Amino acid sequence: TKRRAMQRAAVLAAAFTCALAHGAGALRTPTATRAMHRASARPACAAQMGLAGAASESFGGNRMGPPPDIPSLLLNNRIVYAGMPITAAVSQLIVAEFLYLQYESEVKPCYVYINSPGTITEGRRLVGLDTEGFAIVDTMKYIKCPVNTICVGKAYGFAALLLASGDKGKRAAMPYSSIMLQQPLGGAQGQASDIKISAVEALYNRKQQFQMLAAATGKDYRQVEKDASRQYYMDADEAINYGIVDKIMTREEIDMSAFAQVAPNPMARGIS
Repeated sequence: TKRRAMQRAAVLAAAFTCALAHGAGALRTPTATRAMHRASARPACAAQMGLAGAASESFGGNRMGPPPDIPSLLLNNRIVYAGMPITAAVSQLIVAEFLYLQYESEVKPCYVYINSPGTITEGRRLVGLDTEGFAIVDTMKYIKCPVNTICVGKAYGFAALLLASGDKGKRAAMPYSSIMLQQPLGGAQGQASDIKISAVEALYNRKQQFQMLAAATGKDYRQVEKDASRQYYMDADEAINYGIVDKIMTREEIDMSAFAQVAPNPMARGIS
């Protein structure tokens, strides 16, 4: 394959460089060459090992292998991006990232950028359970590091609750972002008795969601329940008045000093 050919070329180049530096005796046997290559390449490879066990190998200062993925680069700077509907897979990833950031530092802030329709797509199709959103909110409240939430694009339904669940004073929205409140969508099927049980559970989750939103915004529960009974859209300024966010994010609002305090993380793949 192309990668193996590049690795062989790197081995030959390393051997040739060694021969120039130490004389022709450095090319005595292929076995000696391979041993020398492994000994010199191992530290560089180990330093480039990344999250989830993937590696970005480096030979002679040149990267060999896949580049680092964007989520790992963002996570290295303590940024969590929720840019998809809240499904089981998305919830699992975000919770894991929060726990990792908590393990890395309990005092450095983390930043959650939200651009999500929640558990319901724009076409009113249910794609995730309310419990997936509850898991994210509970983890946000569990970790000790400050949580900044920023709305980029949209935060609909449960995503609006995630936006409002950031630390007070650290919740923001981009100037042209859109926030929308709505009640959960039920999708129960099966026997009549099972549908009845699912409906009771859906009403309980709905109450829990509205109570959490009322606590985060300072609004009365009945007011939140009334507003969310139908799709309730807000722009950034209206979201501030409602109590979902505290400010509109602009370039001047971004505090880059927090990123400068983050020490290089050897666990982040491909980052030097």
